[in-house]
Amino acid sequence: MTDIRYLETPTARLAYARSPGVGPTIVFLSGYKSDMDGTKAVHLQAWARMQGRDYLRLDYSGHGRSSGAFEDGCIGDWARDAEAVIRHVAKGPVILVGSSMGGWIGCLLSQRLPRVAGFVGIAAAPDFTEDSFWASFTEEQRRQVMEQGAVHLPSAYGDPYVVTRRLIEDGRDHLVLRTPLRMPWPVRLLQGTEDEAVSRDTALRLLDHIDSPNLRLTLVKGADHRFSDPANLAQIEQAILAVGG
Repeated sequence: MTDIRYLETPTARLAYARSPGVGPTIVFLSGYKSDMDGTKAVHLQAWARMQGRDYLRLDYSGHGRSSGAFEDGCIGDWARDAEAVIRHVAKGPVILVGSSMGGWIGCLLSQRLPRVAGFVGIAAAPDFTEDSFWASFTEEQRRQVMEQGAVHLPSAYGDPYVVTRRLIEDGRDHLVLRTPLRMPWPVRLLQGTEDEAVSRDTALRLLDHIDSPNLRLTLVKGADHRFSDPANLAQIEQAILAVGG
């Protein structure tokens, strides 16, 4: 059993788990309303341990074991949380592995952290607050979120999503698909063809926006948004090896 540790910041008590090892620290960044106990995060820790690789998973504020209420958070907060834990734990280069919203956070951190060795996006969902949530809202939902402060959306992955005005407005301050993303390191993007939460068009937009000398997008026929069956997990392992093995 991995010991859970905590980092006290001015805004939250952030939970994380680390398996020490060699090489760049593999950092798993989970998705919207997900946490570090998800299938991919836990599997990759076991795999990294077997490989003798340094590995870190964490909970943003309002997620998992970290303090705070989910509804109070936004992309900027969660990126700041992840950055604080990474800077606290990782003393060398990092490989950012972002799942869904974690892919967006990984894109943001790739421009902030001083030593990034590689990036892996798994059904990465950059800019989803604007291009998915806001773009799909009815006029009534837009009025509700702006005037009442929140709207509830159904989710195929658990409880309804609570989308707040703060989440929408903060998301607009952190969009990454409007300008080129410089990533002068290897990048691998994985996208399932049966993903109902993130479209392949999003994966293609990210492919077009990332400026990398070594960039590959793999479309996996039949894979859904979870991307966590045994074959998918093996593909993530291979992608990590490809960017920093």
